[in-house]
Amino acid sequence: MATALQVLPCLVRAPLRQLIWGAPMARLASGVALAEHAQQLFESAVGAVQPGPMLQKALSLDPDGRTLKVRDRSFQLRQNLYLVGFGKAVLGMAAAAEELLGQHLVQGVISVPKGIRAAMECAGKQEMLLKPHSRVQVFEGAENNLPDHDALRAALAIQQLAEGLTADDLLLVLISGGGSALLPSPIPPITLEEKQMLTKLLAAHGATIQELNTMRKALSQLKGGGLAQAAYPAQVVSLILSDVVGDPVEVIASGPTVASAHNVQDCLHILNRYGLRAALPRSVKTVLSRADSDPRGPHTCGHVLNVIIGSNMLALAEAQKQAEVLGYRAMVLSTAIQGDVKSVAQFYGLLARVAGARLISSTAGASVEEDAKLHELAAEFQLPDLKLEEVLEAVAEARGPVCLLAGGEPTVQLHGSGKGGRNQELALRVGAELGRWPLGPVDVLFLSGGTDGQDGPTEAAGAWVMPELTIQAAAEGLDVATFLAHNDSYTFFCRLQGGAHLLYTGPTGTNVMDTHLLFLRPQ
Repeated sequence: MATALQVLPCLVRAPLRQLIWGAPMARLASGVALAEHAQQLFESAVGAVQPGPMLQKALSLDPDGRTLKVRDRSFQLRQNLYLVGFGKAVLGMAAAAEELLGQHLVQGVISVPKGIRAAMECAGKQEMLLKPHSRVQVFEGAENNLPDHDALRAALAIQQLAEGLTADDLLLVLISGGGSALLPSPIPPITLEEKQMLTKLLAAHGATIQELNTMRKALSQLKGGGLAQAAYPAQVVSLILSDVVGDPVEVIASGPTVASAHNVQDCLHILNRYGLRAALPRSVKTVLSRADSDPRGPHTCGHVLNVIIGSNMLALAEAQKQAEVLGYRAMVLSTAIQGDVKSVAQFYGLLARVAGARLISSTAGASVEEDAKLHELAAEFQLPDLKLEEVLEAVAEARGPVCLLAGGEPTVQLHGSGKGGRNQELALRVGAELGRWPLGPVDVLFLSGGTDGQDGPTEAAGAWVMPELTIQAAAEGLDVATFLAHNDSYTFFCRLQGGAHLLYTGPTGTNVMDTHLLFLRPQ
């Protein structure tokens, strides 16, 4: 599988006259430059949150080698250090941890996605791989990000290691996105299949992600602080690479080292809301009734230090810095973009029109109604960190090219059986939106990419588009609306100009949600 640096030339090696179909040569050159810059900025964002450097910033050994420092806390080392981990980025995190800790590490167990070691070897990312004769045992599982029996075996090994620790021991827990599926541990007598069936049933009835997580934690031995409880009385240090908007430690991987704030009554309330209490398997009823009468009450996690070592915010900050080096006025719009992909695409389409009009001081650009609709959409998203007005004011003051950056994780409602991912679907929808109105004398490019390098069940990380997308597609006999109706964005981009608009990085070894880049350049 190709690395990002290997693929970059492919982005511009496609016939250049086809990239912006029917465009004048000056505009063609500008479009190719924007595409190159988009790829460079995406790579810089991903590079800023590589697990090794992030972990090395959080951890350090004293010169005497007997004290481990984690931010402003110190822990004595005396052959008492153990490691567990679970998540898409944990293989690289574990490799960096073992490199740093050396002989201080007694034993480790990690649960990582199926095939990740082979993928890293194929990509030439030796720094993401554990050394031969490593003290860390690796389990691969959760194919297609779904909990399975391989992940269940990994969770059992992690639980057994944690339960064997004493008050003299220190447990280092490495957590990243995808960790929940890689740490399935249903409370007996619940089976993995029963827990999955209940989760699917709740989802089909419209339960929110928060409600699903509440149920997962209540029925798990390790989620919702269960791992921390299993390791007690050992000290626990969790290093977390966040893939969740706002970086809430209780949500990332379902919070295995954070005490759950929910109880059995919360679970029963959720089940009653969706009329599912009567449909519960007997095993689930048994576990809920047992928890309700537990004399010990809820456990706490006072022996735990949770540290966020990497997030979408760090990735965007690096991309912003690189954009400024390339000559753009660069601004971060939000790190918390979420909501239905259709609304998010409409927002970016309107943003391009409104910001483009301000950039070129055009009175014939966006209308007052479009400006109002943009702000109305922004208000509906309820994003705590959205800097829309601040960004638009800065665009109006800019005298050259602008790059607006954002991060988050929109959602896609599946209606078809096509192949794609949220980043490719968002890019395709934004491309359609950009083509709806003339944007004036300004070149526009939008890119959406997943920082883990895999967008849905495809080999692409995402895609980039320009306003000419719909015209380009029609020239090749491709109907954008049909592909969107089938959630078939990957097939669309594969067919469009030989896949020139797809973003390929290969496995990145990290995971901090998605990166969105909107470029505006006066002609």
